[in-house]
Amino acid sequence: MASGRDYIARMKNRNQDGFTLYELMITVLVIGVVLTLGIPNFSEYTQNSRMSGTANDLHSSFLLARSEAARAKSNITICASANSTAGAAAACGGVFDQGWIIFVDTDGDIVRDAGEALLRAHPAVPNGLNIFPDNGATFFSFAATGLGRGDVGGNPSFVTATICDDRGTEIAAGGSSAARRLVVTPIGRATVIRDKTLIDNAGGCP
Repeated sequence: MASGRDYIARMKNRNQDGFTLYELMITVLVIGVVLTLGIPNFSEYTQNSRMSGTANDLHSSFLLARSEAARAKSNITICASANSTAGAAAACGGVFDQGWIIFVDTDGDIVRDAGEALLRAHPAVPNGLNIFPDNGATFFSFAATGLGRGDVGGNPSFVTATICDDRGTEIAAGGSSAARRLVVTPIGRATVIRDKTLIDNAGGCP
């Protein structure tokens, strides 16, 4: 049978589990610092990702429409669509914030009629983003040559648009504007601009 002295010795040698109060306070402090520094950076990263994604999607839509017009030798139209995800029922209407579609505009009337093939449909842009065409345009149409058709039926063709969120044109990570500007030449060549000075000179974000 173990003596009282042996029992006390075993108690002294037993490992203690868990944190001391001091260790717990240090851990909480470190977590607080990480959250304070990390959350704003993550929020800006998310905003930048959404902005770049939307600008790139719109830009690639013009590239696709232009190449498809030249390939298929047919009118191809990009138009804002409030029901872009409706499949066969997707039609022109609304504003670009709500989404857009690319379709074979056989008769060139900037209206997606029955039988006109849908080439791509893009859903509404993420919450907090807005696309502002300078002239309020809701379409751009390519002729069978792959060149822009300009205004159609008295309706203004898409020329330039600014894509904005609540940061406006302030400088974001990388030294570029938080906003983006899409410029489309009369022949249909699209470019995305990130330079703050150029965007501000063009009117910036409304």
